[in-house]
Amino acid sequence: MDGNTTAPVVRALIRGVGHYLPARVVPNAEFAATLDTSDEWIRARTGIERRHFAAEGQGTSDLAARAARAALADAGLQPDDIDAVILATSTPDLTFPSAATMVQAELGMTRGFAYDVQAVCAGFVFALANADAMIRAGLARRALVIGAETFSRLMDWTDRSTCVLFGDGAGAVVLEAGQGVGSAADRGVLSADLHSDGRYRAALYVDGGVSTGTIGHLRMQGKEVFRHAIEKLAETAHRALDKAGLTGADVDWIVPHQANLRIIAATAQRMQVPMDRVVVTVQDHGNTSAASIPLALSVGRQRGQIRDGDLVVAEAIGGGLAWGSVVLRW
Repeated sequence: MDGNTTAPVVRALIRGVGHYLPARVVPNAEFAATLDTSDEWIRARTGIERRHFAAEGQGTSDLAARAARAALADAGLQPDDIDAVILATSTPDLTFPSAATMVQAELGMTRGFAYDVQAVCAGFVFALANADAMIRAGLARRALVIGAETFSRLMDWTDRSTCVLFGDGAGAVVLEAGQGVGSAADRGVLSADLHSDGRYRAALYVDGGVSTGTIGHLRMQGKEVFRHAIEKLAETAHRALDKAGLTGADVDWIVPHQANLRIIAATAQRMQVPMDRVVVTVQDHGNTSAASIPLALSVGRQRGQIRDGDLVVAEAIGGGLAWGSVVLRW
């Protein structure tokens, strides 16, 4: 995907986008009743003001299906127009089958295939890159790419350093095969840059799973994650832009993983992109892990920020550690 070539190429174009947030809104003040914290403390350190929590009995696949329907409606398509459902999540309803197949059934899809991608907060970037590769390889013409999480189910409610950070939600995009000339002016996904390093597992993990017979709780070394995020997010974004033959000066919008406002601002500064060209939703949603980028894409479109033809960089880092970025033109 060299931005300097002009040979005809298949591009994965954004056809539609949508999101869903659970009805329950949890303001920062709600945590003060049980924890040594306050609205001011949380806002100052994270930028978060509120988040949404899923209702009892409301699974990740439920949130994902609602976001998927919104994206399909935006695209003017029906479920059976879709060839592939790729769902990024670390909080599936069950160990198996995949939450994506549950979404497929909920949508009434009678064709195509579905599977989950697990790269924690970087999951949507990995899923988007995966869908792009499938479309370019001819394995699918249209793909529904979803990020959905119910991280509230993983929280240790006695740990003020983590439980105030996360929220639940889902976002989705519909990708469709189109044709470009092979230049950076094409619409659609232009490049991707993916990484992981398992040596840093202890920085962010859940202490449960099949081996323990428990769901477990999220554990995080906050300073370590912050350090890696500041170092790696701008680097991966620059690499993806370079692959597309572009620079930070070409970027209309950064749509980052919505983890922490300080990380978002530091990454934008390293990319030399002003904050008024960054889509920020962390104040309203908290950290929704793999859902945060598609949620922000959908909200950014609703706000009138992201317009047709705009160059967008999405970047994220999560447990693994896993991190990466995607450059696309809307």
